[in-house]
Formats: sequence, structure tokens, C-alpha cells
Amino acid sequence: MTSALGSAALVLTSFGAVTASAGPAAADPCGFYETASDAYYNHCTSDGSHIVIEIDDWGPNSEMCVGPGVTWLGAASGIDGAWYTGRTC
Repeated sequence: MTSALGSAALVLTSFGAVTASAGPAAADPCGFYETASDAYYNHCTSDGSHIVIEIDDWGPNSEMCVGPGVTWLGAASGIDGAWYTGRTC
């Protein structure tokens, strides 16, 4: 019985370690995301590509070329979303 409890504790501890290390990566999710004040697009890639995204900014949508990593799009109050158009730039 003690061995089974020890194994369960080891599994839970291991799972907790994975969850804790996954936290920082979730801070900048791939694609469009917002904070309380700002809107961003995170192009998650390992190939260095630049892509065209379409931005829903409450008027006629606009397009932007973004490289790898996080790009600031503007104030969150002025952006309703952004998505990959399927094109590179």
C-alpha cells in the first residue's frame, strides 16, 4: 500500500512540474491574443518565415506582414481579432 501511495505521489509531483514549466510559454500564445490594454499577434515558427495577417480593426480590415515572434498590433479596444491569411511576405 505504501508503495502504491509513493508511486501516486511521484506521478502527481511529476505532473505538477510539467504544469509549472508550461506556465511561461502560455504567456504568449500562438496567434492573436490580447492583454487588458494591448493586442498582439504571435507568429510561432521555427523556419524564420514572414506571414501576412488580416486585422479586424473595426473598419475595413487591414493587413500586416509579421515575422517570427510577438508583434504589437495596437490598443486592445481598437482590434477585434487577427488571423493568418495563408500568404507569406
